Amino acid sequence: MDEIEEKKMVEIFLKIIGPSPPCRLNVPSSIKVHELRNMIAGNRHMPIENLRLVLQGRVLHDSENGDDEVVQLNNGDSLIVAVKPKPPPRHFRDEFEDDDDDELRFQLSPATSKWKRKLFYLLRDKLKFPDMLLMVIFSISPKVWVIIMTWFILASIARRYEVAPLFLLATGFGLIFYNLGHRKQGELSAYSVFNEDFRELPGTLNAEHIDRDIRAGRF
Repeated sequence: MDEIEEKKMVEIFLKIIGPSPPCRLNVPSSIKVHELRNMIAGNRHMPIENLRLVLQGRVLHDSENGDDEVVQLNNGDSLIVAVKPKPPPRHFRDEFEDDDDDELRFQLSPATSKWKRKLFYLLRDKLKFPDMLLMVIFSISPKVWVIIMTWFILASIARRYEVAPLFLLATGFGLIFYNLGHRKQGELSAYSVFNEDFRELPGTLNAEHIDRDIRAGRF
């Protein structure tokens, strides 16, 4: 029964803004907006990139929050079709500047997961987050976000028990040791205190070497 409903065809009226006369078009009762746009553009030989569709006073968009928009149509519905005019030559410079601005805006990778896309559109379109902040949010991996949130929770607990200075000191030491890196087997550290038997790198100059050279008369 559901498949029959999906394949049900309806007849709609296209009211085209401009010299073209109105016409009728048979389409599925439930159809994605971008598919409807492609169908109208092919049927009326219109440029799809400049095509605008209005149904019952509402502009139809191909997608919202990263999901394809689906429109429900009934027999006799009127759809207003408009073609956005091309800008005149004097606006070419402004158009290029707008294109440059679009290129500078933060965009998600095509391989981004669906939930990240929904979150991105929510933050950008609904909450109006700036591109710089969006770049920071989506450039950090979920693992790092978990570490950051855990740190803030522990910081609030440390503040409550009045051990915040110790917590900050421990955080500093933790960052230092975390960023020391990993040495290969047999590789010496530049700091002798981290080496076995306090071995130093060849050519290391310290007070002991200077004292030995002075006693040997090399200065």
